[in-house]
Amino acid sequence: MSTNIKATNIELTDAIKDYVNNNLLGLDRFITDPKEDLIIQVEVGKTTRHHKSGDYFRAEFNVDISGKKFYVSAKKDNLYGAIDEAKEALFRKIDYSKNRERTLLRRGAKSIKKMIRGLSHRNPETSK
Repeated sequence: MSTNIKATNIELTDAIKDYVNNNLLGLDRFITDPKEDLIIQVEVGKTTRHHKSGDYFRAEFNVDISGKKFYVSAKKDNLYGAIDEAKEALFRKIDYSKNRERTLLRRGAKSIKKMIRGLSHRNPETSK
């Protein structure tokens, strides 16, 4: 897993790096091929330099898993809250994609099974 962290309008401290890396440890469970490298690009920072209140911290995650790209962003009044919100949105998005793929695969398999059953239950005398 390789993580690239970029800070905009703030200083990137070791505490921020550790917090981001600890929050993204659970992404390993979404990797299907153990040889595959997980690429994560993270950008954290302030949206402007002059605001004193409101949602002006943001966190953006750009992840490439098995050739699929996932992007999420979040804005909050505190940096760690923005990172948490973006992480939760990323996990939801990846999990939804994984479940959707599995559901489509199962639906396709069921329809093929029904088609095969229909062919095998046909009476040979009526098909003449």
